[in-house]
Amino acid sequence: MDLRLENKVAVITGGSAGIGEAIARGLAAEGTHLVLCARDEQRLRAVAESIAGVRVLTVPADLAEPGDAERVAAAVEREFGGADILINNAGTGSEEKILTAPDSRWQHYWELHVMAAVRLARAIAPQMKARGGGVILHNASICATQPLGYEPIYNVTKAALVMFSKCLAGELIGDNIRVNAVNPGLVMTGDWVKTAKALTAGTDQTWEQYLQNIAEENAPIGRFATPEEVADFFVFLCSERAAYSVGSTYYVDGGWLKVTT
Repeated sequence: MDLRLENKVAVITGGSAGIGEAIARGLAAEGTHLVLCARDEQRLRAVAESIAGVRVLTVPADLAEPGDAERVAAAVEREFGGADILINNAGTGSEEKILTAPDSRWQHYWELHVMAAVRLARAIAPQMKARGGGVILHNASICATQPLGYEPIYNVTKAALVMFSKCLAGELIGDNIRVNAVNPGLVMTGDWVKTAKALTAGTDQTWEQYLQNIAEENAPIGRFATPEEVADFFVFLCSERAAYSVGSTYYVDGGWLKVTT
């Protein structure tokens, strides 16, 4: 299937690892040029150097900082004359109690998960409009609908990201810019491995066994997804093959979601 993504320009936040890196590689395989953003400049460069056949621009940025979205957009304009695709992927899990988490913690995740997407839309959507249209995708989480009890701030901010995605879709579809969200379930990323190793240290259980138990308890498919499996869905949504997909939220969760939406 020809996805017709050759020579498009995609901005991917959180592009140095996990799902973001997998999306970058998937788009590069389709001939899409890349702008990769993340805080770790060294890791960004390593990913960029390992991708061949397309142009890759790296922009070290902390998108929880208000000024960095404009800086990313300016770099895209200078290097490529604008973007056709924006993947808002940057984010991380949390762990806290509502009654004890300070305002500063709530604000940090609000800036990272919601305001980063708002600011990048303001900065990059005009570029897309000038180029005749584009695609904006938000990597949210199944936790936006089916929350995990130990991370209320993550749950709330991801739910807000999904609603922002829906509102943005209605505002931009007249400019031929399609906006959608993706809610992944269990995905085998470095964060999950790090957590599992910490929780099983000094016990008789291996970190692999811990994660397998989580998969069997929660996902009917009985395993974690690979980042590449989730990335393939993102790549499809970027393409003309998904031209009628607008303002929706898609679950890639191995059957974990317990309600209909």
